[in-house]
Amino acid sequence: MANIKISGIVIAENNMGDYDKMLTILTPGFGKISCVAKGARRPQSALLAGTQLFCFAEYMMYKGTTTYHINSCETIEMFYNLRTDLDKLKYAIHINKIIQDITQEGQNCYKILQLFLNTLYIISETETNMDFILSVFKFRLLCILGFTPIVLNCASCKKQEDLNKFSIRDNGFKCETCGKLDKSSINMSESTKNAIKFVVSAPAKKVFSFNLKDEGLKEFKLISKVYFNEKLEKEYKLDDLF
Repeated sequence: MANIKISGIVIAENNMGDYDKMLTILTPGFGKISCVAKGARRPQSALLAGTQLFCFAEYMMYKGTTTYHINSCETIEMFYNLRTDLDKLKYAIHINKIIQDITQEGQNCYKILQLFLNTLYIISETETNMDFILSVFKFRLLCILGFTPIVLNCASCKKQEDLNKFSIRDNGFKCETCGKLDKSSINMSESTKNAIKFVVSAPAKKVFSFNLKDEGLKEFKLISKVYFNEKLEKEYKLDDLF
């Protein structure tokens, strides 16, 4: 069978037999795929590094009856710091669980993969507040999945002034008057409002390039958490990991 080159990141690994691995790899064009890596657990295997969790690489593989089979790989990014810092690892695994849940085989995952890689890079290579990173990731992912909030006007009356509420039910900003009639609305400061608008519209590589502190970060974290859980119809708890 003909070999094909596929780039992707390992989002799950399981031992198989004495020396083999079964991997789940998230790819931009083929979505989430299952791959067999023969001999990947042997100490001298050329596949040893490229078949670890969170490894982003280019893989040469062929498609079998039910799974892909990896022949060789060239690592691009290992996100090494995730493996040496338990707090960074905790957040990375939490985000990885979300990625596993919202992706499937045959799906165009280019934007999701791009966000995932950018998020892992920020976690691994910077000391940015982890809750800030997670909140930005959740908001941006919802935009990719079709839940972009209304941020230019009130989601009810279309008014463009006095937007100081975020409606979970109606997906976006609301003015003071409409917000009082909406039990799902959450108060937000000017800094929180600007943060949400930035995450919605920023270029992919710039989505983390702003700061939030104190009350603004608390509001942003709360809104992103509630909005995310509501739209995905599942409650994701960071503390469930360990």
